[in-house]
Amino acid sequence: MSSAAHEFIEIGPFVKAEGTVALPGSKSISNRVLLLSALASGTTRLKGLLDADDTRVMRAALKTLGVGIDEADGDCVIHGCSSKLPKDQADLFMGNAGTAIRPLTAALAILGGDYRLHGVPRMHERPIGDLVDGLRMVGAQVAYEQNEGYPPLKLSKGQIQTKEVIKVRGDVSSQFLTALLMALPLVAKNEICIEVIGELISKPYIDITLKLMDRFGVQVRNDQWQRFYIPANSGQPYSSPGTLHVEGDASSASYFLAAGAIGHGPVRVTGVGRNSIQGDVAFADALNQMGANVMAGDDWIEVRGVDTPSGRLQGIELNCLAIPDAAMTLAVAALYAEGSTKLTGIASWKVKETDRIAAMAKELQKMGATVEAGDDYIQVTPPKEWKTPVEGIDTYDDHRMAMCFSLSAFGPLKVKINDPACVAKTFPEYFKEFALIAKS
Repeated sequence: MSSAAHEFIEIGPFVKAEGTVALPGSKSISNRVLLLSALASGTTRLKGLLDADDTRVMRAALKTLGVGIDEADGDCVIHGCSSKLPKDQADLFMGNAGTAIRPLTAALAILGGDYRLHGVPRMHERPIGDLVDGLRMVGAQVAYEQNEGYPPLKLSKGQIQTKEVIKVRGDVSSQFLTALLMALPLVAKNEICIEVIGELISKPYIDITLKLMDRFGVQVRNDQWQRFYIPANSGQPYSSPGTLHVEGDASSASYFLAAGAIGHGPVRVTGVGRNSIQGDVAFADALNQMGANVMAGDDWIEVRGVDTPSGRLQGIELNCLAIPDAAMTLAVAALYAEGSTKLTGIASWKVKETDRIAAMAKELQKMGATVEAGDDYIQVTPPKEWKTPVEGIDTYDDHRMAMCFSLSAFGPLKVKINDPACVAKTFPEYFKEFALIAKS
């Protein structure tokens, strides 16, 4: 592998993938438990916490708010604030971390204080209006500084009332519901009902939220994914579980598992397995549907190539509503499949770090694939003749675009990937780890 001033990396062509990868901690779990630990009573020791841009953003914000955070023997130790953050005024830079700005906005709006939350230009293009609408329903004071429905946000103290049913749309981002679920116990003098309007996407991410809240002492009743009931409490809902182990990131696992299918394996990931609370472990089932030979244990998953007569993956049609992040990996794996692969239920791609539907379609076409795409689907037919774009694969400052397209180096041609450093958002060592399993 070579790079020039970290502006691009050239990789491949690879013919084999083999080895074991210890996954970094889950971003979704890490940012949730950082906030829950800060809000809880007692001290929480987090083991295996992800150390990447998105979690550094959350840690920096919590420190700015006066939360005590220490490093101890490689662990992260959070001194909980018992539902009252020390500082009621702060200017908080949230980068492009959706898993940080959304739950933190909700918690700060509910607790009250003078806060400003802002981020990189792309963050100011990512919608947050449905969360703000939900917060305003309970009396939170949230103002848009620039464009209606988008950050930057200004928060001030409001009169919180929770007797009415709180409604939130579920079809844009599950993070809006996660944010309300985590924040509203802080003011649950009576039982609070949150009602989801429309279809709830990414249900497994809500499941992560509910299971982690349970670890911190709050049991939410889930009524068919349409209504969620937060129990009344005496004002201190969250208590530290003591020590909490963060699972490996199941979304990050997808790239190595796909490499094990395309590159004949065996490739094993550790830190996540069949007992995972993360929905993206279902990516392994999708690979299995495509013909991959998949095995799993309690905290590992392994792929040993492909079990089809042709030795190639098979194109499938799959609703990816529950696994939107890992679905991106399937789109690139489709380059190696017989027949077309159609992925549906991916409308949320449009409001992520970039418009991932448009970005994925453009970059796959550069490789020679035939691509059809719409508001909620992408269909990929493998190249009749592989191409290697001279200008390289663009990554749009989107970590998942960079990691997904590393798999395109298992084709017959060398691939140049632009701005590989964007993987620092969730997996700073990605290309180093990928180099250990990918063989020329």
